[in-house]
Amino acid sequence: MAATIRRRLQRGAASTAVAALVLAALTASQAPGAAEAAAARKQKPAPPADTPIDGGSTYFTDRPPLHRPAPPRDTHGRGQGTPLGTGPAEAGLPATVLAAYKKAASAVGASDPGCRLPWQLLAGIGKVESGQARGGAVDAEGTTLQPILGPQLNGHGFARITDTDGGRYDGDLTHDRAVGPMQFIPSTWSNGGLDGTGWGADGNGDGKKDPNNVFDAALAAGRYLCAGGRDLSVQDDLDRAILGYNNSEDYLRTVLSWYTFYRHGTHEVPDGRGVLPVHRGDAGTSGGDRTGRTGSAHHDHASGAPGRKPGKDGSGTGKPGKGRPNQPGKPGGSGTGDTPGGTGRPKPKPTPEKPAPESPTGPARLTALERVGDKDLSATAGTEFAASPRVRAKDAAGKAVAGAPVRFALPASTGARFPGDATTVTVTTDKDGLATAPRLRAGDKAGAFTIRATAVGRTAPAVAFGATVKAKPAPKADKLARTSDKELTATAGQAFAEDAVEIEATYQGKIAAGAAVTATMVTDDPKKPVENDKGPYFKDPEATGDDKNKPVRTLTGLTTDADGLLKLPKIYTDMHAGTFLLRLTTADGAVLTVKLKVAAPAGS
Repeated sequence: MAATIRRRLQRGAASTAVAALVLAALTASQAPGAAEAAAARKQKPAPPADTPIDGGSTYFTDRPPLHRPAPPRDTHGRGQGTPLGTGPAEAGLPATVLAAYKKAASAVGASDPGCRLPWQLLAGIGKVESGQARGGAVDAEGTTLQPILGPQLNGHGFARITDTDGGRYDGDLTHDRAVGPMQFIPSTWSNGGLDGTGWGADGNGDGKKDPNNVFDAALAAGRYLCAGGRDLSVQDDLDRAILGYNNSEDYLRTVLSWYTFYRHGTHEVPDGRGVLPVHRGDAGTSGGDRTGRTGSAHHDHASGAPGRKPGKDGSGTGKPGKGRPNQPGKPGGSGTGDTPGGTGRPKPKPTPEKPAPESPTGPARLTALERVGDKDLSATAGTEFAASPRVRAKDAAGKAVAGAPVRFALPASTGARFPGDATTVTVTTDKDGLATAPRLRAGDKAGAFTIRATAVGRTAPAVAFGATVKAKPAPKADKLARTSDKELTATAGQAFAEDAVEIEATYQGKIAAGAAVTATMVTDDPKKPVENDKGPYFKDPEATGDDKNKPVRTLTGLTTDADGLLKLPKIYTDMHAGTFLLRLTTADGAVLTVKLKVAAPAGS
């Protein structure tokens, strides 16, 4: 099965020029030809990561059962009316894989609603990168039954990435390989994120970030696609996001074909029953693809394959061209034509882009962000903030700007988070120009931090919001009582029984969980008891050496458990006999005095 998973677009070199074009289209951003590809796309901003997610690795080239593949777009990125056919088998998505895509899109939608991530885009990339985890070959938790690895990223046709993970994810100690159903390279998964911590995510809530798990990988891919304040309902943002996976126009068109196909209907199939692409050899093609395997990279017309001459109706079922062997676009030749697309005809030149008219209230007119509300934000540790950061977008005339993306960002040092454990969210302004961040939850530590709101893609000054997290108030306890009335006795020089003293704390008659208690061995002075220097004592559990047996007669930092109970540490005695007092107190005035009787040793 693995031989069908990672196929390259190369058709067999009809000429040196054609081979160079294919290489330029398929390699990572740092490979030869990437600059030309970027220029062809009007020098759009680079993807968030320096290296494509899959390292410029190989990928599926089969296209969905369309009447024809996604056509070349004009320079503004729009399609030219591709009609869709039906393909019930190819429309079937393995149940666990489908659930992972939908769950990831839902999580990203909650944390970054302005991105508008459709789950069908994740499905399109998952199809292209791994054939939906090899047709859904995953266990109940979504982990692939066998590793899905791309070729070694050694610089020969792909990005060059020496080993970054010690073989932890890809088993390769010399170079990295793309890993898992969404084909993340280890360096990107572990430390390639915008904040330096990596794009890896825990999508199934098991406490692990595993690129071989489709839930984890889908969530990570979704967050990557939405990075940089992208709005995936905008074609240019959608294109840039896909090119971040593999900086190739043909890759982009293939993903968009599957994305469009899935948007027109899918159905669920059992895991392991998903459709895999068919690999067909071609006697007219020699050599091997860039994975080192021999055979052709042609595909049959039902896949919308390149290398076939389209029929009059655009179905791709027209007859192959006639001609001599080894002639582009002819039987027995390479089938590459004059372009990497392999249609046998030069690629149509893009129509020059006409500048889009600027709407007087559109995002292009945004010049300023205005803070809404004067009060800074505050919350108690571990709770939600009562209010959310809010800004209004305005143009030069002071009018509200609708439809403008606004990014809210938290500093890395704070424990506060937006929904989905996110530190950044992008929100689009409403008809009144207002953008309100999702509800923010405070971390467990007290402190102050600043939230920044910026206009995505505009130079308007950022807006800052002060936020303060207050410490949780200490649980109160106004009464302490022993849980047993048994007399506490011991012999001088020996210890009291383990857990001899257990108390219960309450506040206004209810259990006081987490209440702080102080325990002190005191004198029997009824007016002003002070710490006793003789009799029963505790030991410091953290002491070392000679200090381990040093008497400690005051313990602080004791707290009751969830049931309001506290068992005191073991109590020791010196050689003094008599009745001694143990005093237990809380900050709320609760006091409990416990008698400890110490008998003299026998025969003393």
